[in-house]
Amino acid sequence: MRHLIIVLGDQLNRDASAFDGFDPAQDCVWMAEVAEESTHVRSGLPRTALFLSAMRHYAAQCRADGLSLDYATLEDGHATLADALRDAIGRHRPRGLVLTAPGDWRVLQALRAVAAAEGLPLDLRDDRHFYATVRDFAAHAKGRKQLRMEYFYREMRRRHRVLMDGDEPAGGEWNFDAENRESFGKTGPQGVPAPLRFEPDAITREVIALVQKRFAGHPGRLESFAWPVTRAQALQALQAFITRRLPHFGRFQDAMWTDEPWLWHALLASSLNLKLLDPREVVNAAEAAWREGRAPLPAVEGFIRQILGWREYVRGIYWTQMPGYAERNALAAHEPLPGFYWTGDTSMHCLRQAIGQTLEHGYAHHIQRLMVTGLYALLHGVDPKEVHAWYLAVYVDAVEWVELPNTLGMSQYADGGVMASKPYVATGQYIGRMSNYCKGCRFKPERRTGDDACPITTLYWDFLARHEAVLAKNPRMALQVKNLVRLPPEERAAIAARAAQVRAGSVG
Repeated sequence: MRHLIIVLGDQLNRDASAFDGFDPAQDCVWMAEVAEESTHVRSGLPRTALFLSAMRHYAAQCRADGLSLDYATLEDGHATLADALRDAIGRHRPRGLVLTAPGDWRVLQALRAVAAAEGLPLDLRDDRHFYATVRDFAAHAKGRKQLRMEYFYREMRRRHRVLMDGDEPAGGEWNFDAENRESFGKTGPQGVPAPLRFEPDAITREVIALVQKRFAGHPGRLESFAWPVTRAQALQALQAFITRRLPHFGRFQDAMWTDEPWLWHALLASSLNLKLLDPREVVNAAEAAWREGRAPLPAVEGFIRQILGWREYVRGIYWTQMPGYAERNALAAHEPLPGFYWTGDTSMHCLRQAIGQTLEHGYAHHIQRLMVTGLYALLHGVDPKEVHAWYLAVYVDAVEWVELPNTLGMSQYADGGVMASKPYVATGQYIGRMSNYCKGCRFKPERRTGDDACPITTLYWDFLARHEAVLAKNPRMALQVKNLVRLPPEERAAIAARAAQVRAGSVG
């Protein structure tokens, strides 16, 4: 055999660079399901089922297309990818290994170590799935005192001619955020279209049974599992979003509502991160919808910024900052993750909603992640490694290259400002403005002390007090710190006492 072509669980695109020069007479595709990928963090049942089902569907297509395939299932008993790869090398004796760059530092180091130990060359190739290479991002970052996504995003728009009219941004503005932050008001969301969901087929049903048996103690549920697991399904999901929900996506992209997990969100991140969809086809479809008058520009720009901007940016941060990035803890946060993050068993309605739908579907939208679950963990002072492990475990779209910078940097400010220019902190009143969650809660978001004080509001003021010296140096936090300084000493003491009760678990 000439080459083993390594295909990982988040590399399910047949146009990947690993297939360049593929010769079915000399080369073999290698894939493996191993226990470690569901146990190095306690991977939730929806996430594990999605990865395994998508992998098995991809493998079936490879076989149907006549490719030589070596596929190790979970039942084969390999503990790690390294173990499974060593076994395959021993059986096939290839002259070399070929790999498209993976999305996880840990996995890359493990595969490199096997190649070195076996004395085999590892041909590591660029991941063409992305608009930018890591080298492109490094060139953008070189010499800059601060990295900001907005400047990178504009550079990407110009380079790839996305939403551009000549040399100017479409509509004369780069950013329509101001038009994309509406709440639903008292009437709530009206006419929300049902997302396209996919009934599990025989392969998926077999995977669900396996996951429920093998990982019975892991978080989450599988009764409502209906995520796209093939490229054909992912393309259907893309079309359904563009036609049914994109027109209203922008206005309400930050809004939340009780028992409404989907709203007008795209639900395409898992398909993108498994590489069932290419970001170019997603961006092109959204831009075409605007140019053809089927969706307003603010909605389309806000959506494209998530794909062409944030998605590419966080990947650049991850690969230029690792491995040390994962160890950062700029705010010296060391509290354990509250146990209710694994169960949803809390009297705080906003957290019960966000965590409950996360466990049910493996999904929550970006504001629920940033300004509900992430906000509470940040204010509580949870160790960022524990927060990272939770996000990586519970969301179906979680691959470390995208999850770690968003969690550790954007959500928890543990990188000290590499990802975000300030900590994203707010009282419970922000959640009250953007949702109806507070109306179903026994706590009052405007109260910071007392038995009915919202724990998020209490912890917000306590967070400002604990980090006052650091936050006072941040121009974007100046007003919030000034508001803290105005509080009398006795109220600050009451806040600290109440915050201690919250952390001890006696509140919430």
